[in-house]
Amino acid sequence: MERIERAGERRERGRSALSGLLGAVVAPLVGERLDLPPQLLGVFPDLAAARFRRGGLPPRVGGWVLGQRTVAAITLWRTIFVAPGVRLDPALLLHELGHVRQFEASAAFPLRYVWESLRRGYGGNRYEADAERYAVGRLREPRSYRPPSQDV
Repeated sequence: MERIERAGERRERGRSALSGLLGAVVAPLVGERLDLPPQLLGVFPDLAAARFRRGGLPPRVGGWVLGQRTVAAITLWRTIFVAPGVRLDPALLLHELGHVRQFEASAAFPLRYVWESLRRGYGGNRYEADAERYAVGRLREPRSYRPPSQDV
């Protein structure tokens, strides 16, 4: 019986080591799970509609596209990737939540966003302007929840 228990312990240690190795390989690509502070969610409960990750490849790729080392944050579908060392600023997070709304409103949003950026540049992108309007509106009325808009 003792031999079976030791074999089980060895298997568990092996799984734990494999899990740690896998995490060390995956984290640089997809970042690490990020839980927002409860007080931030208390003021802006709609932020709970998104998933948050710290780091990963997406903020770096976003930066490269803009000719920078990284961007502060980038959104892919329901996941907001925040770059390492970036403060969890409500204005930034709400802007990115605006992009979550855009992803939810249209399956074609990623293509529309890229096309808009190619035509008008990042600064003239109407989806960026819409996300910023959403953030500014939410910051003016922090305790009021507004349901997501359907399209720009």
